[in-house]
Amino acid sequence: MWKPPERIRHPLPDGGWPTREEAAAARWFSPVHLGPVTLAQRTWVPAMVPWRASDEGFVTPDVLTWYARFAAGRPGGLVVEATGIRDIPSGPLLRIGHDRFVPGLRELADTVRHASGGETRLFIQLIDFLTVRRRPEPATYFARHLQVTDRHRAALGLGADTPESEVRSGLAGLADADLDRVLTTREIEALRYGYRERVTDVDRPHIRELPQLLPRLFADAAARAEAAGFDGVELHYAHAYTMASFLSARNDRADGYGSTPEGRLRLPLEVFRAVRERVGTKFAVGCRMLSEETIDGGSTLDDAAYFASRLATAGMDFIALSRGGKFEDAKQPGVGWSAYPYTGPSGHECMPTAISDQRGPFGRNVAPAAVIRRAVHDAGASVPVIVVGGINSFSQAEAILADGDADVVGAARQSLADPDWFRKVQLGMGESVRRCIYSNYCEGLDTKHKMVTCQLWDREALDEPGVRLTNDGKRRQVAPVWSPT
Repeated sequence: MWKPPERIRHPLPDGGWPTREEAAAARWFSPVHLGPVTLAQRTWVPAMVPWRASDEGFVTPDVLTWYARFAAGRPGGLVVEATGIRDIPSGPLLRIGHDRFVPGLRELADTVRHASGGETRLFIQLIDFLTVRRRPEPATYFARHLQVTDRHRAALGLGADTPESEVRSGLAGLADADLDRVLTTREIEALRYGYRERVTDVDRPHIRELPQLLPRLFADAAARAEAAGFDGVELHYAHAYTMASFLSARNDRADGYGSTPEGRLRLPLEVFRAVRERVGTKFAVGCRMLSEETIDGGSTLDDAAYFASRLATAGMDFIALSRGGKFEDAKQPGVGWSAYPYTGPSGHECMPTAISDQRGPFGRNVAPAAVIRRAVHDAGASVPVIVVGGINSFSQAEAILADGDADVVGAARQSLADPDWFRKVQLGMGESVRRCIYSNYCEGLDTKHKMVTCQLWDREALDEPGVRLTNDGKRRQVAPVWSPT
């Protein structure tokens, strides 16, 4: 994980815990409409990938246990992890690219409703992603993966008829400084980080045709989510993945789907319209997008305000905000590992730790959210804006709502630390909240594709009856059960 050079340790903000009576009158625990769906309160658990699906993308008992535990805390809204819309292998991540996934997802929706007493509205995050390969062994890269051209022959001083095997051997023997001179930027990236597709690789037919393909795939996935009993979908337009890459200022496609803000927004609007036309009027369709990419040459807050206002006036039911989390500044992975978009400076913007820069980790995305919400309202739309990021106290959440900076306030890491924290606060028991310490222990597990847990509870009472343990048998999978009595 990237660490800021300032290295300032920030204490947790005061909880400002209300009495039960104060909580009953609080904005945070008042209802809000996300289009056709009403949240009983403005609390929100955003999507987190727990690495509990089967290798084929099916819901497992571990997935059911994970979401039931969050639902027991009765948040207003709960978003199921990024779920792949294509019917392709993608490891232990949930998938929704075929009808065979619907029965398991229906069981998941039923499980959440039962665990929350019917109070929590359930959404599923729909994602598309392009190919990312592991960083190869250098010998393997030069022997198998590099596409040899006459440019390589010329750089080595070899003739055009030199056998490919000799060229590969010559390149493999070069020092790093010489490779920097001989290989292209993309070839260097494939060698040192692993091959990664981009939406701008329009020389590849399957990339060029994404605008013709994705609206239907997203619409099909949304229809399956509706059939499975979800209350709505969250279209994943954030971070390092396909739709966010179309929105990115780095998208220079010249086919009408890039280069200008209008061009970059074109496919996200077309995907939304295809989804909206496919599902019923009682089904909510929102998105998650970035307030800022926080990378060199990336999209800015002004871009985000424009995108959000256009999406809102197009009829989006909610706009959930995140920031950063990009491949472009990710940490170099070890050989055999894939680059991970939350390990660089933009990853820190997405999930800052308690040791941070002067701005600190708490509510880092609130000020940008306020700008975006104003832009949405100035455009004549009243679409709810959802903000998360370093929020772990009642006083923070209530102030955000009172100031009009957002309409719904959620938390990922704090909800992982204590899935019951919303309920504890609402019951006037805020002092008993297990508060996240923002060490990013959980993110370290995620980076390694291990079952995500929280260091504040994962070794607690491992021998209790019925406790589900992680694959290594050393950690519990979910937080201990809590009861107000």
